[in-house]
Amino acid sequence: MRHPLWKLLAGSAIALALTAAAPAEPVKLKLAFFSSDRTNVYEAAIKPFVENFNADAQGLAEIEVYFSGALGKAQQQQAQLVLDGVADIAFVVPGMTPDLFRDNAVIELPGLFHNLREATLTYTRLTAANVIKGYEDFFVIGAFGSDLESIHTRPAISSLGDLKGKKIRANNQTEAAALTKLGMVPVVMPVNAISEKISRGDIDGAAVPPSMLFEFGIARVATYHYFLRISSAPMALLMNRKSFEALPERVQEIVRKHSGEEAAERYIANREALENQVMAQLKADARRKVIFPSQRDLDIADATFTAVTEQAIASNPRLGDLLKAARSEIAKLRAPE
Repeated sequence: MRHPLWKLLAGSAIALALTAAAPAEPVKLKLAFFSSDRTNVYEAAIKPFVENFNADAQGLAEIEVYFSGALGKAQQQQAQLVLDGVADIAFVVPGMTPDLFRDNAVIELPGLFHNLREATLTYTRLTAANVIKGYEDFFVIGAFGSDLESIHTRPAISSLGDLKGKKIRANNQTEAAALTKLGMVPVVMPVNAISEKISRGDIDGAAVPPSMLFEFGIARVATYHYFLRISSAPMALLMNRKSFEALPERVQEIVRKHSGEEAAERYIANREALENQVMAQLKADARRKVIFPSQRDLDIADATFTAVTEQAIASNPRLGDLLKAARSEIAKLRAPE
């Protein structure tokens, strides 16, 4: 007759074997986004990465998106949420925290890019090569440039001269310097604050890309659209580097697979189609005034943008080297196939 202790030991062994065989719970990653899942920026820059990652990492890891500022509402907070471990990943507008991303001024320079493709791929490649500093504590999933920002106002305008003295929202301090030199009074603020500020009369208009007009309610309060193309606003999907390095190697591979230029190309295709659609919508709306700058205004703007760039380099010599690197990438993009 077997001793009862035998049964106890056998049962414990079976339980331990079952525990060892049980699959580990998937790693849960938190992604912070200050706006909703209905925004086009989510559709272009965040959703494709999340869906592709979750599909490939099924059973290993999963990203959960916290929308509408659930982990922190202010755009100025987003990078810090990642650094503090409140979120593993966040969508960041670096122009809101210039002290953290000082080298990003090179992507913000007025007159540098022709379009969002140039801005996005240049930004992507310079961060991947560690040319742009400030990202040492992050893994850069995606580095994106907006379409070139133009000026949209509530008061009637028809030329650059009409904008003198007008209070105009800017995305960052570099763009603000350009608006100042053109005679405007810039106010740096997040895009989701613009429509309310125009409604209240705190500002007269905003420098934003066309797609943001309807996405953030700006088109309801601004019906004059002056297409002086100023600069691209950088945006980034950033992951805490320690969180990234703590992931299983297979999960790290999946993150890398859907980051960088793959993320950039998905974003570009989505945004280019949207920008074209919005431009057609603006032109077809009789309630709106779509204005393109005269040659005189373009010449004034070009001279102004050159002066702003020279002043920026004078105050930060490192920016000169960054600009050379950016222009090298732009030249490659503009070279004939």
